Amino acid sequence: MSLWREALLVAGKDLRIEARSRVALAQILPFGIVVVLLFAFALDPDRGVLARVAPGLFWIAVLLAALLAVGRSFAVETQSNARDGLRLAGLDGAAVFLGKSGAIATELLGLELVLGLGVVVLYDVEVHGLGVLVLAALAATVGVAATGTLYGVLAAGLRLRETLLPLLVLPVLAPVMLGATRAFEDGLAGAPGDAWPWVALLWIFGVLYTGIGVLAFGSLWEND
Repeated sequence: MSLWREALLVAGKDLRIEARSRVALAQILPFGIVVVLLFAFALDPDRGVLARVAPGLFWIAVLLAALLAVGRSFAVETQSNARDGLRLAGLDGAAVFLGKSGAIATELLGLELVLGLGVVVLYDVEVHGLGVLVLAALAATVGVAATGTLYGVLAAGLRLRETLLPLLVLPVLAPVMLGATRAFEDGLAGAPGDAWPWVALLWIFGVLYTGIGVLAFGSLWEND
């Protein structure tokens, strides 16, 4: 069985579990919406503050929700010894990494679409440079999913994994937060030319951590 076919099997498994349990729909998505609403209440929309800081607030909400998605992705493996089942199935560690990160990325893209619409409506944001925004969101999502999956397996075997996961992941994702926010700021301001270097940074980060995950995840998965 090829690497990509195994990855698709793992991704399909995770997505089917989420579709049946509806945890992403019932918990992760509402959490992101609540974060966006809290920012709207905390800042004064009449002074245009929300529109100016909308990109940063959007990505803060996405990153916080991503932590829940990553934690959920590895929590399901501890139920009914599912993790041991994956190990005994003989799947390539790289395929498990690609599958799990692909499932997380799919969930995040759906979340970003809903939160993006909410930000446009609640924060009174005018959308310009849609192509730049889409490419930046895709690149940032790849980076977040790959990094979250890699550090998720490190924290999965620890007793305090719910607390340690944010401490491990959020500092590493600082370049994603910076690059995605700046790319969105330039894109929404109608200056897509200024956004392309940030988009390139996001893709470099995503490819880098995807490569690290493909190489290192197998040993971490087996030895954890």
